[in-house]
Amino acid sequence: MEKLQWNSFTKKIYIHKSIEELYDLWATPKGITSWFLKQAEYSTDGQVRKPSEHIQKGDTYTWQWHNWNEKEKGEVLEANGNNYIEISFSNSKVSVRLEKKNSATIVILSQFDIPVDDKSKLQIHYGCSNGWTFWLANLKAFAEHGILLNETEINLQENELSGYEFVNM
Repeated sequence: MEKLQWNSFTKKIYIHKSIEELYDLWATPKGITSWFLKQAEYSTDGQVRKPSEHIQKGDTYTWQWHNWNEKEKGEVLEANGNNYIEISFSNSKVSVRLEKKNSATIVILSQFDIPVDDKSKLQIHYGCSNGWTFWLANLKAFAEHGILLNETEINLQENELSGYEFVNM
């Protein structure tokens, strides 16, 4: 077993959908807002990508979640059009790799190049690790059963710890 470290983590989940279907859920504005985000805008050279258009290396993005006022802005570092995406995210990087395993697809999400100061250990390593665990489960529920587990109607931001306490932010 590899030693756990503060500068990276990996989360994996099997989903019974094709690589192509899952890639579209990660790599298009329409796909990623169906299970993960309230809004997602990708653009290149000032031109905004269409909802079903695949993201490309060099695109910039702005993401907004349900129940979270902050917007995340970053860059698409890799997008091979098939099974791999890498983005800048929250002072670090996130990659998503899709691999066919038996009758399912394994989604392998890694967040890396995380700073190792105390604030980043809490907010990025701990916070994002917990967050991605939920969002990958949400992706599985949505892709396999058409249901969402995240809260989109009730305001969960009533206290400052809501992002650490609610599992369905």
